[in-house]
Amino acid sequence: MKPDWSCLKDVKIVDLSQLLPGPHATTLLMQLGADVVKVEPPGSGDSARQLGPAVFAQLNRGKRSVALDLKDAAGKAAFLDLVRNADAVVEGFRPGVMQRLGLDYAALAQINPRFVMCSISGFGQDGPYAQQAGHDLNYLALGGFWSIPVQVHDKVARPRVRVADYAASSHAALALAVAIMSARQSGRGQHLDVSIHDCVMAWTAPAAWAAREYMEQPLESPGVMPENDIFETRDGRHLALGILENKFWMNLRDALGADFPALMDERLAARAGRQQRKREVNTLLAKIFLTRTLAEWLDTLGPFDLPVSPLLDANELFCDPHVRARGMVRDIAAGKTIAMRFPVKFSQGLPDGDDSVPRLGEHEG
Repeated sequence: MKPDWSCLKDVKIVDLSQLLPGPHATTLLMQLGADVVKVEPPGSGDSARQLGPAVFAQLNRGKRSVALDLKDAAGKAAFLDLVRNADAVVEGFRPGVMQRLGLDYAALAQINPRFVMCSISGFGQDGPYAQQAGHDLNYLALGGFWSIPVQVHDKVARPRVRVADYAASSHAALALAVAIMSARQSGRGQHLDVSIHDCVMAWTAPAAWAAREYMEQPLESPGVMPENDIFETRDGRHLALGILENKFWMNLRDALGADFPALMDERLAARAGRQQRKREVNTLLAKIFLTRTLAEWLDTLGPFDLPVSPLLDANELFCDPHVRARGMVRDIAAGKTIAMRFPVKFSQGLPDGDDSVPRLGEHEG
Protein backbone atom coordinates (compact mmCIF):
# COMPACT_ATOMS: atom_id res chain seq x y z
CA MET A 1 0.00 0.00 0.00
CA LYS A 2 1.41 3.39 -1.02
CA PRO A 3 0.86 6.74 0.71
CA ASP A 4 -1.67 8.67 -1.40
CA TRP A 5 -0.07 11.98 -0.49
CA SER A 6 3.49 11.07 -1.52
CA CYS A 7 5.12 12.71 -4.54
CA LEU A 8 6.89 9.36 -5.06
CA LYS A 9 3.76 7.24 -5.33
CA ASP A 10 4.06 6.85 -9.12
CA VAL A 11 7.87 6.90 -9.32
CA LYS A 12 9.55 3.84 -10.84
CA ILE A 13 13.13 2.95 -9.95
CA VAL A 14 15.21 0.22 -11.61
CA ASP A 15 17.80 -1.07 -9.14
CA LEU A 16 20.88 -2.93 -10.36
CA SER A 17 22.75 -2.60 -7.08
CA GLN A 18 23.57 -5.34 -4.59
CA LEU A 19 24.41 -5.82 -0.91
CA LEU A 20 23.68 -2.71 1.20
CA PRO A 21 24.15 0.89 -0.05
CA GLY A 22 22.02 0.84 -3.19
CA PRO A 23 19.33 -1.56 -1.94
CA HIS A 24 18.96 0.40 1.29
CA ALA A 25 18.64 3.68 -0.63
CA THR A 26 15.90 2.23 -2.83
CA THR A 27 14.21 0.66 0.18
CA LEU A 28 13.90 4.12 1.76
CA LEU A 29 12.32 5.45 -1.42
CA MET A 30 10.08 2.38 -1.70
CA GLN A 31 8.82 3.01 1.83
CA LEU A 32 7.92 6.54 0.73
CA GLY A 33 5.91 5.31 -2.24
CA ALA A 34 8.27 4.45 -5.11
CA ASP A 35 7.97 1.25 -7.14
CA VAL A 36 11.34 -0.54 -7.21
CA VAL A 37 12.22 -3.19 -9.78
CA LYS A 38 15.29 -5.12 -8.72
CA VAL A 39 17.42 -6.40 -11.61
CA GLU A 40 19.53 -9.37 -10.53
CA PRO A 41 22.00 -11.63 -12.35
CA PRO A 42 20.44 -14.98 -13.27
CA GLY A 43 21.39 -17.94 -11.13
CA SER A 44 23.07 -16.22 -8.18
CA GLY A 45 21.00 -13.07 -7.80
CA ASP A 46 21.98 -10.28 -5.42
CA SER A 47 24.98 -11.29 -3.30
CA ALA A 48 22.88 -10.42 -0.24
CA ARG A 49 20.89 -13.59 -0.90
CA GLN A 50 23.98 -15.54 0.13
CA LEU A 51 24.03 -13.80 3.53
CA GLY A 52 20.79 -15.40 4.61
CA PRO A 53 17.09 -14.75 3.99
CA ALA A 54 16.73 -12.30 6.89
CA VAL A 55 19.48 -10.00 5.57
CA PHE A 56 18.12 -10.05 2.04
CA ALA A 57 14.57 -9.46 3.26
CA GLN A 58 15.50 -6.38 5.27
CA LEU A 59 16.99 -4.71 2.20
CA ASN A 60 14.61 -5.92 -0.50
CA ARG A 61 11.18 -6.57 0.97
CA GLY A 62 8.39 -5.07 -1.14
CA LYS A 63 10.41 -4.86 -4.36
CA ARG A 64 9.91 -6.73 -7.63
CA SER A 65 12.67 -8.97 -8.99
CA VAL A 66 13.66 -9.71 -12.56
CA ALA A 67 16.72 -11.77 -13.54
CA LEU A 68 18.60 -10.35 -16.52
CA ASP A 69 22.01 -11.06 -18.01
CA LEU A 70 23.16 -7.62 -19.12
CA LYS A 71 25.88 -9.17 -21.29
CA ASP A 72 23.25 -11.01 -23.27
CA ALA A 73 21.41 -9.27 -26.12
CA ALA A 74 17.99 -10.35 -24.90
CA GLY A 75 18.78 -9.39 -21.32
CA LYS A 76 20.08 -5.99 -22.39
CA ALA A 77 17.00 -5.38 -24.52
CA ALA A 78 14.73 -6.23 -21.59
CA PHE A 79 16.71 -3.87 -19.37
CA LEU A 80 16.37 -1.04 -21.90
CA ASP A 81 12.62 -1.58 -21.93
CA LEU A 82 12.61 -1.04 -18.16
CA VAL A 83 14.69 2.12 -18.50
CA ARG A 84 12.34 3.66 -21.07
CA ASN A 85 9.63 4.00 -18.46
CA ALA A 86 11.82 4.52 -15.39
CA ASP A 87 12.42 7.65 -13.37
CA ALA A 88 15.77 6.39 -12.11
CA VAL A 89 18.35 3.64 -12.38
CA VAL A 90 20.55 2.80 -9.40
CA GLU A 91 23.79 0.88 -9.94
CA GLY A 92 26.67 -0.09 -7.69
CA PHE A 93 29.33 -1.38 -10.06
CA ARG A 94 32.91 -0.17 -10.13
CA PRO A 95 33.34 2.85 -12.39
CA GLY A 96 33.53 1.87 -16.05
CA VAL A 97 31.44 -1.31 -15.88
CA MET A 98 28.23 0.31 -17.12
CA GLN A 99 30.13 1.95 -19.97
CA ARG A 100 31.66 -1.36 -21.02
CA LEU A 101 28.16 -2.83 -21.05
CA GLY A 102 26.99 0.03 -23.25
CA LEU A 103 24.61 1.08 -20.49
CA ASP A 104 26.24 4.21 -19.07
CA TYR A 105 24.31 7.43 -18.46
CA ALA A 106 25.05 8.91 -21.88
CA ALA A 107 23.75 5.80 -23.64
CA LEU A 108 20.63 5.41 -21.52
CA ALA A 109 19.78 9.12 -21.73
CA GLN A 110 19.37 8.63 -25.47
CA ILE A 111 16.28 6.51 -24.86
CA ASN A 112 15.01 8.34 -21.77
CA PRO A 113 16.37 11.90 -21.40
CA ARG A 114 14.46 12.57 -18.19
CA PHE A 115 15.75 9.58 -16.24
CA VAL A 116 18.21 9.88 -13.34
CA MET A 117 21.14 7.51 -12.97
CA CYS A 118 22.57 7.08 -9.49
CA SER A 119 25.98 5.41 -9.41
CA ILE A 120 27.05 4.34 -5.91
CA SER A 121 30.69 3.29 -5.66
CA GLY A 122 33.37 3.12 -3.02
CA PHE A 123 35.39 6.13 -4.10
CA GLY A 124 33.36 7.80 -6.84
CA GLN A 125 33.59 7.80 -10.62
CA ASP A 126 36.99 9.50 -10.75
CA GLY A 127 40.06 10.10 -8.61
CA PRO A 128 43.11 7.97 -7.73
CA TYR A 129 41.09 5.43 -5.72
CA ALA A 130 38.19 5.07 -8.16
CA GLN A 131 39.12 1.50 -9.17
CA GLN A 132 40.28 0.38 -5.73
CA ALA A 133 38.45 -2.49 -4.03
CA GLY A 134 36.82 -1.71 -0.73
CA HIS A 135 34.05 -2.25 1.75
CA ASP A 136 32.69 -0.36 4.74
CA LEU A 137 35.83 -0.57 6.91
CA ASN A 138 38.03 0.69 4.09
CA TYR A 139 35.91 3.77 3.48
CA LEU A 140 35.88 4.56 7.19
CA ALA A 141 39.64 4.08 7.45
CA LEU A 142 40.37 6.35 4.50
CA GLY A 143 37.65 8.79 5.56
CA GLY A 144 39.35 9.66 8.85
CA PHE A 145 36.81 7.91 11.07
CA TRP A 146 39.52 6.88 13.54
CA SER A 147 41.50 10.12 13.28
CA ILE A 148 39.22 11.90 15.73
CA PRO A 149 40.09 11.54 19.45
CA VAL A 150 36.97 11.01 21.56
CA GLN A 151 37.92 9.04 24.69
CA VAL A 152 40.47 9.38 27.45
CA HIS A 153 41.51 5.78 26.85
CA ASP A 154 41.02 5.85 23.11
CA LYS A 155 41.38 2.74 21.00
CA VAL A 156 40.61 1.64 17.48
CA ALA A 157 37.62 -0.68 17.35
CA ARG A 158 35.48 -1.92 14.52
CA PRO A 159 32.04 -0.23 14.31
CA ARG A 160 29.14 -2.56 15.07
CA VAL A 161 27.11 -1.60 11.97
CA ARG A 162 28.11 -0.61 8.44
CA VAL A 163 28.30 3.11 9.10
CA ALA A 164 29.80 4.06 5.73
CA ASP A 165 27.25 2.09 3.73
CA TYR A 166 24.34 3.64 5.60
CA ALA A 167 25.85 7.11 5.20
CA ALA A 168 25.98 6.59 1.45
CA SER A 169 22.51 5.07 1.16
CA SER A 170 20.91 7.95 3.05
CA HIS A 171 22.65 10.58 0.94
CA ALA A 172 21.81 8.66 -2.23
CA ALA A 173 18.12 8.43 -1.34
CA LEU A 174 17.94 12.17 -0.65
CA ALA A 175 19.76 13.03 -3.87
CA LEU A 176 17.55 10.68 -5.88
CA ALA A 177 14.35 12.18 -4.53
CA VAL A 178 15.46 15.70 -5.44
CA ALA A 179 16.84 14.72 -8.85
CA ILE A 180 13.72 12.73 -9.79
CA MET A 181 11.35 15.54 -8.86
CA SER A 182 13.53 18.08 -10.67
CA ALA A 183 13.62 15.89 -13.79
CA ARG A 184 9.84 15.65 -13.77
CA GLN A 185 9.61 19.43 -13.74
CA SER A 186 12.34 20.15 -16.30
CA GLY A 187 12.28 17.02 -18.45
CA ARG A 188 16.04 16.69 -17.99
CA GLY A 189 17.64 13.94 -15.97
CA GLN A 190 21.15 13.78 -14.62
CA HIS A 191 23.87 11.45 -13.36
CA LEU A 192 24.45 11.23 -9.60
CA ASP A 193 27.97 10.19 -8.58
CA VAL A 194 27.70 8.89 -5.00
CA SER A 195 31.05 8.05 -3.40
CA ILE A 196 30.73 6.13 -0.14
CA HIS A 197 34.06 7.66 0.89
CA ASP A 198 32.74 11.17 0.18
CA CYS A 199 29.68 10.48 2.32
CA VAL A 200 31.90 9.40 5.21
CA MET A 201 34.00 12.53 4.75
CA ALA A 202 30.88 14.68 4.94
CA TRP A 203 30.53 13.48 8.53
CA THR A 204 34.16 13.11 9.61
CA ALA A 205 36.06 15.92 7.91
CA PRO A 206 35.05 18.84 10.18
CA ALA A 207 36.11 17.00 13.34
CA ALA A 208 39.21 15.53 11.66
CA TRP A 209 40.28 19.00 10.53
CA ALA A 210 40.06 20.25 14.11
CA ALA A 211 41.89 17.14 15.38
CA ARG A 212 45.05 18.08 13.46
CA GLU A 213 45.85 20.59 16.20
CA TYR A 214 46.00 17.79 18.79
CA MET A 215 47.82 15.02 16.95
CA GLU A 216 50.80 15.10 19.32
CA GLN A 217 48.61 15.28 22.43
CA PRO A 218 45.15 13.99 21.50
CA LEU A 219 44.01 14.05 25.11
CA GLU A 220 43.98 17.84 24.92
CA SER A 221 41.32 17.85 22.22
CA PRO A 222 38.07 19.42 23.48
CA GLY A 223 36.32 16.47 21.88
CA VAL A 224 37.77 14.19 24.56
CA MET A 225 35.36 14.57 27.45
CA PRO A 226 36.09 12.46 30.54
CA GLU A 227 32.48 12.51 31.73
CA ASN A 228 31.09 11.53 28.33
CA ASP A 229 32.03 7.88 27.99
CA ILE A 230 31.03 4.26 28.44
CA PHE A 231 31.68 2.75 31.85
CA GLU A 232 31.69 -0.83 33.10
CA THR A 233 29.54 -1.77 36.09
CA ARG A 234 30.16 -4.34 38.82
CA ASP A 235 28.26 -7.09 37.00
CA GLY A 236 30.24 -6.69 33.78
CA ARG A 237 27.53 -4.65 32.06
CA HIS A 238 28.05 -1.12 30.76
CA LEU A 239 26.32 2.23 30.91
CA ALA A 240 26.64 5.30 28.74
CA LEU A 241 27.13 8.61 30.53
CA GLY A 242 26.55 11.48 28.10
CA ILE A 243 27.44 14.58 30.10
CA LEU A 244 28.10 17.67 27.98
CA GLU A 245 26.37 20.56 29.72
CA ASN A 246 27.67 21.45 33.15
CA LYS A 247 24.20 21.20 34.70
CA PHE A 248 24.35 17.45 34.25
CA TRP A 249 27.63 17.26 36.16
CA MET A 250 26.00 19.16 38.99
CA ASN A 251 23.07 16.73 38.89
CA LEU A 252 25.53 13.83 39.08
CA ARG A 253 27.06 15.44 42.15
CA ASP A 254 23.62 15.77 43.70
CA ALA A 255 22.94 12.11 43.00
CA LEU A 256 26.25 10.64 44.16
CA GLY A 257 28.16 13.27 46.11
CA ALA A 258 27.13 11.92 49.51
CA ASP A 259 28.44 8.43 48.72
CA PHE A 260 31.40 9.54 46.63
CA PRO A 261 32.72 12.81 48.08
CA ALA A 262 35.51 13.04 45.48
CA LEU A 263 32.84 14.23 43.04
CA MET A 264 32.33 17.30 45.21
CA ASP A 265 35.87 18.56 44.56
CA GLU A 266 35.31 22.19 43.56
CA ARG A 267 38.13 21.97 41.02
CA LEU A 268 35.81 19.69 39.04
CA ALA A 269 32.68 21.81 39.41
CA ALA A 270 33.25 23.69 36.13
CA ARG A 271 33.78 22.03 32.78
CA ALA A 272 37.12 23.79 32.34
CA GLY A 273 38.40 22.18 35.52
CA ARG A 274 37.38 18.73 34.37
CA GLN A 275 39.00 19.33 30.98
CA GLN A 276 42.27 20.06 32.77
CA ARG A 277 42.03 16.79 34.74
CA LYS A 278 40.68 14.37 32.16
CA ARG A 279 42.48 11.23 33.30
CA GLU A 280 41.67 11.95 36.92
CA VAL A 281 37.96 12.48 36.24
CA ASN A 282 37.60 9.51 33.91
CA THR A 283 39.42 7.21 36.31
CA LEU A 284 37.28 8.44 39.22
CA LEU A 285 34.07 7.75 37.33
CA ALA A 286 35.31 4.34 36.20
CA LYS A 287 36.02 3.35 39.80
CA ILE A 288 32.65 4.66 40.99
CA PHE A 289 30.62 2.76 38.42
CA LEU A 290 32.42 -0.49 39.23
CA THR A 291 30.96 -0.42 42.74
CA ARG A 292 27.37 -1.30 41.75
CA THR A 293 25.49 -3.35 39.19
CA LEU A 294 23.90 -1.80 36.14
CA ALA A 295 20.41 -2.25 37.58
CA GLU A 296 21.46 -0.60 40.83
CA TRP A 297 22.90 2.37 38.94
CA LEU A 298 19.74 2.82 36.91
CA ASP A 299 17.69 2.80 40.12
CA THR A 300 20.06 5.28 41.77
CA LEU A 301 20.35 7.70 38.88
CA GLY A 302 16.84 7.36 37.47
CA PRO A 303 15.23 10.08 39.64
CA PHE A 304 17.81 12.65 38.51
CA ASP A 305 17.88 14.52 35.21
CA LEU A 306 20.91 12.77 33.74
CA PRO A 307 21.88 11.51 30.27
CA VAL A 308 22.58 7.97 31.43
CA SER A 309 21.56 4.83 29.55
CA PRO A 310 22.22 1.11 29.75
CA LEU A 311 23.97 -0.58 26.85
CA LEU A 312 21.13 -2.87 25.81
CA ASP A 313 21.83 -6.33 24.53
CA ALA A 314 20.05 -7.71 21.46
CA ASN A 315 17.20 -9.25 23.46
CA GLU A 316 16.68 -6.18 25.65
CA LEU A 317 16.54 -3.88 22.63
CA PHE A 318 13.35 -5.37 21.24
CA CYS A 319 11.68 -5.52 24.67
CA ASP A 320 12.52 -1.91 25.48
CA PRO A 321 9.31 0.03 26.26
CA HIS A 322 10.32 3.04 24.19
CA VAL A 323 11.17 0.90 21.17
CA ARG A 324 7.77 -0.77 21.47
CA ALA A 325 5.94 2.53 21.96
CA ARG A 326 7.48 4.15 18.89
CA GLY A 327 6.54 1.19 16.70
CA MET A 328 9.63 1.29 14.50
CA VAL A 329 9.92 -2.48 14.56
CA ARG A 330 7.24 -4.73 13.12
CA ASP A 331 7.19 -8.43 13.96
CA ILE A 332 6.31 -10.44 10.89
CA ALA A 333 6.32 -14.08 9.83
CA ALA A 334 5.07 -15.22 13.24
CA GLY A 335 7.93 -13.55 15.04
CA LYS A 336 10.63 -15.15 12.88
CA THR A 337 11.81 -11.86 11.46
CA ILE A 338 11.17 -8.13 11.63
CA ALA A 339 10.61 -5.23 9.28
CA MET A 340 11.71 -1.69 10.04
CA ARG A 341 9.36 1.17 9.38
CA PHE A 342 10.63 4.40 7.85
CA PRO A 343 12.33 6.25 10.74
CA VAL A 344 10.36 9.48 10.33
CA LYS A 345 6.73 9.76 11.35
CA PHE A 346 4.50 11.64 8.89
CA SER A 347 1.38 13.31 10.26
CA GLN A 348 -0.55 12.21 7.16
CA GLY A 349 0.47 8.65 7.84
CA LEU A 350 2.80 6.23 6.13
CA PRO A 351 1.18 2.83 5.58
CA ASP A 352 3.19 -0.34 5.94
CA GLY A 353 4.30 -1.60 2.58
CA ASP A 354 4.31 -5.03 1.01
CA ASP A 355 6.06 -7.55 3.27
CA SER A 356 6.66 -10.08 0.53
CA VAL A 357 10.28 -10.92 -0.29
CA PRO A 358 10.80 -11.42 -4.02
CA ARG A 359 12.09 -14.70 -5.34
CA LEU A 360 14.85 -14.35 -7.90
CA GLY A 361 13.21 -13.44 -11.20
CA GLU A 362 9.71 -13.67 -9.73
CA HIS A 363 8.33 -10.70 -11.67
CA GLU A 364 9.64 -11.38 -15.16
CA GLY A 365 7.25 -10.98 -18.06
